[in-house]
Amino acid sequence: MQKTFLLLFLAAFSLTYVAAQQKQITVEEIYQGAFRTEGLDALRSLKNGKQYTILNVDRSSQTSTIDTYDYKTLEKVATIVSSDDLTDVPYFSSYEFSSDETKILLASEIESIFRRSTLGIFHVYDIASKALTRIADTKIQEPSLSPDGKQVAYVYENNLYIFDIANKSTKQLTTDGVKNKIINGVTDWVYEEEFSFVRAFEWNSDGTKIAFLRFDETNVPEFSMDVYGDELYQKPYVFKYPKAGEDNAIVTLHMYDLASGTISDVDLGEAYYIPRIKWMNDPRSLSVQTINRHQNDLKLQRVNTMDNSVTLLLQEKDPAYVDIHDNLTFLADDSFIWSSEKDGWNHIYLHNEDGKLMNQITKGPWEVTAYYGYDQNEDKIYYQSTENGSINRGVYSVDSNGKNRKALTAEEGTNNADFSADFTYFINTFSSSDTPPTYTLHKALTGKKLKDIKDNESLLETLKSYEIVPKEFSTISINGNDLNMYMMKPKDFDESKKYPLFMTQYSGPGSQSVSNRWMGANDYWHQMLVADGYVVVCVDGRGTGLKGRDFKKVTYLNLVKYETEDQIAAAKKVERTPLYR
Repeated sequence: MQKTFLLLFLAAFSLTYVAAQQKQITVEEIYQGAFRTEGLDALRSLKNGKQYTILNVDRSSQTSTIDTYDYKTLEKVATIVSSDDLTDVPYFSSYEFSSDETKILLASEIESIFRRSTLGIFHVYDIASKALTRIADTKIQEPSLSPDGKQVAYVYENNLYIFDIANKSTKQLTTDGVKNKIINGVTDWVYEEEFSFVRAFEWNSDGTKIAFLRFDETNVPEFSMDVYGDELYQKPYVFKYPKAGEDNAIVTLHMYDLASGTISDVDLGEAYYIPRIKWMNDPRSLSVQTINRHQNDLKLQRVNTMDNSVTLLLQEKDPAYVDIHDNLTFLADDSFIWSSEKDGWNHIYLHNEDGKLMNQITKGPWEVTAYYGYDQNEDKIYYQSTENGSINRGVYSVDSNGKNRKALTAEEGTNNADFSADFTYFINTFSSSDTPPTYTLHKALTGKKLKDIKDNESLLETLKSYEIVPKEFSTISINGNDLNMYMMKPKDFDESKKYPLFMTQYSGPGSQSVSNRWMGANDYWHQMLVADGYVVVCVDGRGTGLKGRDFKKVTYLNLVKYETEDQIAAAKKVERTPLYR
């Protein structure tokens, strides 16, 4: 009897001791990286489809290497180049292969301009000869190797240049570039911020022409702001910034012919914005996307560079707005893959080379959230979607006729794939609200897992000693819609008691905060609030994404109204309804 009592006492004491030992998260730990996840360095698949490269950087010694790895074994097989072996480049921070993978563009001394734009020093490294050639004596923007790897086009002080690698000569293509007035070959602030690109010039497939955009900012009002840097006093910075209703830059399309050295103009009619240009496989054909100022009428057009004539391939109109994307893919015969929300959900479509619709490839009340590419040998299109629930992401394949759809990795949570160049393999990244990122190697055709690469079990082990509560996902019926929601409650939650409620949300157009993925910094902060007795709730209201076009675009021309109404209604409903018993 005494022995039984002693065992019970020890068990109770042990449980109390373990509970007492659970630590609470601190702000210092969150923002000093105590819960940082391990990840894979950004990899780039080589054209052979069997190997990939990674930029490995040792910041303590300021050295960098480009290393080759094997997909099958995940082992390092070679070092292509090391900064230790380069006298003129002590350290490079990014790289880009030429089309034939015989040369590498190395970037160093990078400095930011705006969100995406940078300046830097660039060299071309010849893999076979190990020769290193500096492109320019000063910092330049957006260098791009020609298809044959013999020349580099770039922008310097708002003008386009071409550098010949063999004879180390430079040719200036435009001469009218002036700060805060004329820009050639890179975008203005508006395009960089709203259309998410900087390089505004492209080589055609045989390197005989360069298409580029020209921005005339002359009539755009100026904005001035003080910039605080490393020096004692701030410096004024003035740039062109059109507020609502003011003039935007006048954007025009031009064609540089390398053989003649001449620039010709392309008449796109009343195009207000030109958010994308992309060469087709035919070196004489350039695709151009134009859209009106209201951004509800988009045209995809083809420019015949023999005479700069323009023909319409397709047109997208929407009562609200048309999203700009990078899913346009030209197949060998210049038929093309396109994504659209025209049936109410974001899906993938196939058009012939003249723009005629051949078929809708994906279909259903769910969204395609990423387009990975097309394997023409197997006639497989690879994509990510919300087929397994709007808060989840799965990876799928489908034939170009829309048949034989297959789930490759669709475990509840967030799956994201990185495919090899020939679509033999993909590396899947998976996480959920209770599983930190795991990385696995798969066969693309079947989805079969071949190898575990990396997980974050050590982080899970660390978190066992902390007071962590799960996110409880559900939907809440508000204003005629079932809204995605999660709730986090104190460990000793008692529904008969009252708790302070903290609601967090963003609700920007197309955004998603209620998502089945691993925690970020804000989630850890919310864990702190829960440990202090708060209930934390997040609701994705109208205007957020991944529940169809109409749900997302209901806030068009009326931002804040519906988002606010949904959050107020959700707060009132959570307050009076015991949703979790």
